[in-house]
Amino acid sequence: MTQKSSVRREALMTELHGEARRYMAAYALFNQAVADHLGLHPTDVQCLNLLSLEEGPVTTGRVAELTGLTTGSATRLVDRLERSGYVTRERSTEDRRRVLVALVPERMAELGALWRKLNSTWGTMFDVYSDAEVALLIAHMRRTVEVSAAQIERLRSGDLD
Repeated sequence: MTQKSSVRREALMTELHGEARRYMAAYALFNQAVADHLGLHPTDVQCLNLLSLEEGPVTTGRVAELTGLTTGSATRLVDRLERSGYVTRERSTEDRRRVLVALVPERMAELGALWRKLNSTWGTMFDVYSDAEVALLIAHMRRTVEVSAAQIERLRSGDLD
């Protein structure tokens, strides 16, 4: 890399880091606004988002895995979602000792309607991108999820060296 391209790269990386911080803050604030609108905690909204990607009811242990919460915190989260009517607890038909967390379809339909209203605006944002650029964004998002999971693990384990 030439010195000129190195300087350009450094400037771009500085700009990228600043924009990434603004992006993450904007997303956190947007998530908070959605949660406030629904009368939920922001983590609850994201848990519902993750649960909607699962195939069928899950254990509270799985909720803990999906969210990265301890089992105790996941239980409290499920308690809140149950009180707000978004999930129910039901006994497993295969093992009556297991309790599963199931989404309530009517409440999820309400949440889906809100997302559809919000997503119509978000969706038009991608109209300016080519298919190749959208594919790049998808790859970036997948990589971001992977890196985020690793960083969460580092933070929780205290291994920041």
